[in-house]
Amino acid sequence: MNNSRQPAFIYTFAYNDAERSLCHLEMRSFFGKDTEVKIIKSSIKIDPSRSPFMKGRVEVLAEGDTVEEIVAQAPAFGSENETNKVIFLKINDRQGKDKIENSERLQIERAIGTEMQGDFDLHNPNQLYAIVPYEGRWYFGMYTKSEPVWFAHIKKPREYSTALSTRVARAVANIAVPHPEGVRAIDPCCGIGTVLVEALSMGIHIVGRDINPLVCDGSRENIAYFGLTGDVKKSAIEEITETYDVAIIDLPYNLYTHVSWEDQFTILKHARRIAKKVVIVTIESMDDRLESVGLQIKDRCITKKQQFTREIVVCE
Repeated sequence: MNNSRQPAFIYTFAYNDAERSLCHLEMRSFFGKDTEVKIIKSSIKIDPSRSPFMKGRVEVLAEGDTVEEIVAQAPAFGSENETNKVIFLKINDRQGKDKIENSERLQIERAIGTEMQGDFDLHNPNQLYAIVPYEGRWYFGMYTKSEPVWFAHIKKPREYSTALSTRVARAVANIAVPHPEGVRAIDPCCGIGTVLVEALSMGIHIVGRDINPLVCDGSRENIAYFGLTGDVKKSAIEEITETYDVAIIDLPYNLYTHVSWEDQFTILKHARRIAKKVVIVTIESMDDRLESVGLQIKDRCITKKQQFTREIVVCE
């Protein structure tokens, strides 16, 4: 039986090789740890739809050393006036010779489902449950599937060729503000608002500023298009007087106007002044420059898109 008082959640992930480093930094931001096996257990509750890499979350109700122990506890779960469905999570740490084949997975789903209260509904259940093996034990609980909310944000009224992809922008917002309650964030070089849209859609309290009035207009248009409300104003970073918990900086650049080191230095120096934590997205390594303005690197990752590599650096 699950005697622990602390809530437990199990999360599963899907990502490709190019996304691995970014997903792992997002994991560390949420949970303080990462894993190569694409499944993680934590007492921290995260909405799985926040992450572009999470597949789902199990809210653990029962655990045991064997499936039989879970089946024995199954009558305590479900409700007579609710339909339910049990799924066996295919993403788990039983791989190779220990992999559980499809026929056995179906048997386990059926064994638990038939013991639960309420009727089984394969197609449209009121409540979804999941069973998963992890680190030598079995876990059972309510399952929340991730909805790819960010997918709807890919097509924006205003586009910008060098803007971050929606997936990367969403992960960056999570890395900067993994736990939004009480956190005030700023994107002081917000461009057309790719990060702002993702952050605002997750309930993160963030404002946007940019030196270019045209991109501020574009940012406001993009935010409104998705039914969100955000505070975007024209302002150079050196004019910002308020302070924030975190600043997200996608350092401005494009193929034609390489932003000078002086401009970057100004941005970094003022980011350090206005925020306790700074998350920087850059196309070039700049450890010395960050240290020169008093920013200490706490964590980092790289993300690749075609032949294009960006570094994401978390500083305090």
